[in-house]
Amino acid sequence: MTRVWKWNRPVTVREVLEDLQRERSIAYTTVMTVLDNLHQKGWVRREAEGRAYRYEAVSTRAAYAAALMNDAWSQSDNPAAALVAFFGMMSDEQRQALRDAVRIVQGPETMDTGADTGAENPGSAQDGGGR
Repeated sequence: MTRVWKWNRPVTVREVLEDLQRERSIAYTTVMTVLDNLHQKGWVRREAEGRAYRYEAVSTRAAYAAALMNDAWSQSDNPAAALVAFFGMMSDEQRQALRDAVRIVQGPETMDTGADTGAENPGSAQDGGGR
C-alpha cells in the first residue's frame, strides 16, 4: 500500500516492481499477488489496461490511519483512559499537530472563541483532553 499511496495515482504491477527492485530483489509474481490480495480485501480498485491492471488506493493513507486509530480506541473498555495514555506517548510536535487538527475540526467559529480562551488559559485544551 505504501507504494500505491506514494504515487497517488493508478499504478501497474510493473511500476511497483521497478520501484521495489531499487531496494531489493523481488519477483513480478510476488508483487502481482500482493496487489491482487489488496484488491480482494477492498483496499485497492483496479481497472484493466490491455493485458494488465492499474491499481488505485480506495482511501488515503491518512483515512486508513484514522480508521485504525478509531478501531483501536472503540475497542477499549475505558476510551478516556486510552486517550490519556495515547496523548502521554506523544511528542511535543505530535501534541501540537493534535491541537491544530482539533482547531480544524472545530471550524472557524469555534477557532475564534478557542483562540480567546486559549490565550487566557494556554493549558486548558491539553488538560481538558485528559479528563
